[in-house]
Amino acid sequence: MRAIVTRVSSASVSVDGAVVGAIDPPPGSAGLLVLVGVTHSDTPDIARALAEKIWRLRILDGEVSAADIDAPVLVVSQFTLYANVSKGRRPSWNAAAPGLVAQPLVDEVVAALRGLGATVSTGVFGAHMMVDSVNDGPVTIPIEL
Repeated sequence: MRAIVTRVSSASVSVDGAVVGAIDPPPGSAGLLVLVGVTHSDTPDIARALAEKIWRLRILDGEVSAADIDAPVLVVSQFTLYANVSKGRRPSWNAAAPGLVAQPLVDEVVAALRGLGATVSTGVFGAHMMVDSVNDGPVTIPIEL
């Protein structure tokens, strides 16, 4: 699995003009916007390990984690994290798991985060989404498990 974790002061995701998920931490605080991609070899155990890593990643102000301050998390599925651009200019998506494989694993990341105590909002798997965020820092961390 791959994730891009961004520290944000706010973030939202909309589908067809309607907000379907959002986080708005208190002023002076931050949350996490997490883009999650799934490949063919990923498993529920990997999804749970990714959730644990995200929740405990010490990238918020004062070197604290989302777990330390109960920061909100917005998770958005992102198959394009597995784009292969090694040949030509047109990305290949063959490393991205198909929706029937990927969706349950993205759902597992969300469930694991919630099981750890996170307040989690989400996008809509497979939908064309518009993601708005106000990056804080900016701090953006790629994770691959």
